[in-house]
Amino acid sequence: MRLKNKVAIVTGAASGFGEGIARRFAQEGASVVVADINYSNAQKVSSEIKAEGGKAEALNVDVSDNLQTKSMFDNTIKLFGKLDILIQNAAIGMKPTPFAETSEDEFDALFKINVKSVYLGAFHGIPIFRKQGHGGVIINTISTAALRPRPGLTAYNSTKGALVTMTKGLSLELAPDKIRVNGLCPVAGDTAMLEDFLGDGPRVEAYSRFVSTVPLGRLSTPRDMANAALYLSSDEADFITGVMLEVDGGRCI
Repeated sequence: MRLKNKVAIVTGAASGFGEGIARRFAQEGASVVVADINYSNAQKVSSEIKAEGGKAEALNVDVSDNLQTKSMFDNTIKLFGKLDILIQNAAIGMKPTPFAETSEDEFDALFKINVKSVYLGAFHGIPIFRKQGHGGVIINTISTAALRPRPGLTAYNSTKGALVTMTKGLSLELAPDKIRVNGLCPVAGDTAMLEDFLGDGPRVEAYSRFVSTVPLGRLSTPRDMANAALYLSSDEADFITGVMLEVDGGRCI
């Protein structure tokens, strides 16, 4: 039970990587807030965690909204009394589009959900960690797109690139408070977001092209991300901060 008696918020936890992380954390003893804008799916994940003997509660939240994000933290404290781990995983993707043809509305939405949400989580979460006085863990889901961008996804790549600098800078700011801040950089996975990245062409061909760029020969899975997040959240990683951990089967080499 590597997270026994810990309390974790996982955003975007109703499906995909976030769901995998939430389930694994509960198995390792954490009380988990399953936070997502898709409340019905979040409730389903929470209920299944409870049915398996874990502790979880679902919260309906748009993490790009200031007041809703504040409410998420307030409700977490009401439910579980404290906060130890913040996993900022919620994000959106895009269909391959040349940068000069990307609409202003799509550009703004990408930065609002993928970048502003991480700022808001830090803005409301850090005071809680500091008040508690026993450190904490923040993990931001970034992407290999920040390190080895693909053509046609420049707007999305840019949001993830912004998170690299934000994560590293925050790790330095919060080191005196013993709050560790790290990033996870997965290659694309078999999640709902993958459909956007594959575009409108033949899916099988596009999927094969994606897989062909990964030396280990497959895409990432929620299990891969859950294992990586578990390590970085555990006491085994208590000297690790400011790291961008590539969960990518060698894609970034």
